[in-house]
Amino acid sequence: MNDLIRWTASRTAAAIASGEVSAVEVTRAHLDRIGAVDEKVHAFLHVDAEGALAAAERVDAKRAAGEELGPLAGVPLALKDVFTTRGVPTTCGSKMLQGWIPPYDATVTRRLKDADVVILGKTNMDEFAMGSSTENSAYGPTGNPWDLARIPGGSGGGSAAALAAFEAPLAIGTDTGGSIRQPAAVTGTVGVKPTYGGVSRYGLVAFSSSLDQGGPCARTVLDTALLHEAIAGHDPMDSTSIDAPVPPVVEAARAGDVRGLRVGVVKEFGGEGYQAGVEQRFHEAVELLSSLGAEVVEVSCPSFTSALPAYYLIAPSECSSNLARFDAMKYGLRVGDDGTRSAEEVTALTRAAGFGPEVKRRIILGTYALSSGYYDAYYGQAQKVRTLIARDFAAAYERVDVLVSPTTPTTAFPIGERADDPMAMYLADLCTIPSNLAGNAAMSLPCGLAPEDNLPVGLQIIAPAMADDRLYRVGAAVEAAFVDRWGHPLLDEAPAL
Repeated sequence: MNDLIRWTASRTAAAIASGEVSAVEVTRAHLDRIGAVDEKVHAFLHVDAEGALAAAERVDAKRAAGEELGPLAGVPLALKDVFTTRGVPTTCGSKMLQGWIPPYDATVTRRLKDADVVILGKTNMDEFAMGSSTENSAYGPTGNPWDLARIPGGSGGGSAAALAAFEAPLAIGTDTGGSIRQPAAVTGTVGVKPTYGGVSRYGLVAFSSSLDQGGPCARTVLDTALLHEAIAGHDPMDSTSIDAPVPPVVEAARAGDVRGLRVGVVKEFGGEGYQAGVEQRFHEAVELLSSLGAEVVEVSCPSFTSALPAYYLIAPSECSSNLARFDAMKYGLRVGDDGTRSAEEVTALTRAAGFGPEVKRRIILGTYALSSGYYDAYYGQAQKVRTLIARDFAAAYERVDVLVSPTTPTTAFPIGERADDPMAMYLADLCTIPSNLAGNAAMSLPCGLAPEDNLPVGLQIIAPAMADDRLYRVGAAVEAAFVDRWGHPLLDEAPAL
């Protein structure tokens, strides 16, 4: 294995800036890795080798001309296939958009290009980001590099798997109910859901507009912070974008000190349904935080127990509205348009052929919840629960600076194990959903391997809105302490592909 692909993003950027290696060398090394292993992993839906090498050549030309390079210039990245990318297919993991090539860049895509990050291609995902395993992709599932017969999480399993397989040092995901953090947990990587509105949603194909949030993924906390800084900030193209300075995430990641910090352990996140090894590793992480000088207290957030049902009314309701745009008339798939059918018949045939089972399930559920006579009983009640969850968070933050929990109740489960049990699948996001409903910031980072199956376990850190830097302060301290204890990064224990 080429050592270049195991370097951190920060080390890679420094080596390119100093001339130790060229951006083209780095890019070719990662493209070679993709060529060698992605047939087994299936992290990518589209690899843009030509575009990636051209971007790398531009970085090398800038360095040769003496231009100052940014903190991530020349570093390769895997982009979740839900962000529009000009001239590159964007499918959202769906047959509905098979072959669609956007005429514009999402704000996140544009900011990555402006930062001279090299986009390798688009990664696999659950169709329209609806799922917890990347099994709902119309183009087949992605395997977890720790065990290719197991799921890499979802919906952004492709981005997380690309990191764990050393196909890219950086990735971008989206998090509607945990789709950055849950894949990070089960692949032994780092993922952050920024404060809602902290990263622009312009050009992010919408699933649930009040919950969707793009965010950074990497193999270290510092690399994640550098990527966060590159993509965050106000965007006038997004009406929900926060017009405020980006929290000092890189500074916090470099500091990594939890002395005097108050850390709350959420009482409701544990017990029945949680794998014993996951709870064991979580409690060890809490003990570690205490040994590092943090004050650890238990907090109760009783409304969190209602987060899952509230989410699965709000998210499907918003998805039923957002996905109405796929009507076979404007773009994407069109089925049955032979001149004998009405527009309504063509729309029905197209949706039947273009949407997969999970998307159809959520559209039907959401349409029902919003229908006359049921709106107040379902969607309206769910929004009230959302308010209660936000109040529980606010009360907790009066006592503590951050909250911690396991990221997922279990480690990665086998592909196909929960395919016929939607409720069991939904439970994978039990710990992550409250943060989306409240709009605050959250991170997952590795805290060890579960003794039962030797698979990664994630520690979730949750911070108030616009206090994203606290995630990096705590995460960097925990990461450094664990790496010191283990003697190496956790991913060094992953089996060779």
